[in-house]
Amino acid sequence: MHHGIVAIPADIRAFDGYTWHAAPDQYIRAAVNGSGVLPLVVPALEDDTDIDMVLDRVDGVLISGSRTNVHPSLYGETETESHGPFDPARDRLTMALIRRTIERGIPLLAICRGIQELNVALGGSLATEIQELPGRMDHRKPQTENWDEAFAIRHSIKVKEGSCLAAILGNGEVQVNSLHRQAISSLAPRLAVEAVAEDGTIEAVSVIDAPGFAIGVQWHPEYWVGSDDVSDRIFGAFGQAVREHRQRPAEAAE
Repeated sequence: MHHGIVAIPADIRAFDGYTWHAAPDQYIRAAVNGSGVLPLVVPALEDDTDIDMVLDRVDGVLISGSRTNVHPSLYGETETESHGPFDPARDRLTMALIRRTIERGIPLLAICRGIQELNVALGGSLATEIQELPGRMDHRKPQTENWDEAFAIRHSIKVKEGSCLAAILGNGEVQVNSLHRQAISSLAPRLAVEAVAEDGTIEAVSVIDAPGFAIGVQWHPEYWVGSDDVSDRIFGAFGQAVREHRQRPAEAAE
């Protein structure tokens, strides 16, 4: 049974001679199995999408990870090869979608590329090739074709005491996976750090004073929904927020 509808912004992909609006299966299945919601993929159109028309019809928003990166022009930097690959149509959709979702108090869960989009949408910046920065560990995807190995849980993060994430996971350290080469550089003014890796990399954020659930994580809980407690708790909490938002009285929504 589905307890609400959740919007997932599409990536633009080209294969079989067609251009596709697509979302990765692992996020869709995690939303269904971990949050108990029905995901709807929102096309990344060249022209502006009517965001309110979308948000009038959904109970939550899930911003998925992707192979592409946020275009550096959106945080005031010049494009280099190390910033790519890009998906400008998705950027256009997610920047508007994230801002309006937060304004309207609709539950938001942003993962990997999603946490980076969340930071940029609210005025922050990103660092690329973070493994080359002094004192940083290598957060990139392990070199393997085996997906379970690639997404293996492999380093600890420290959850900030009293944070939104601590209410879901408890205080202290939890183990997560890591498949990214970009990360938050300057934190958006409206974001609070919820968790950091041992090397100081920001691993989770929340939106300060958000009217609804609004959390971003840099790792990939969607991959292990059903077999990892941390992953289950995150998607469970998102699902609960979606249900509560859907059940709110109609007059409260106006």
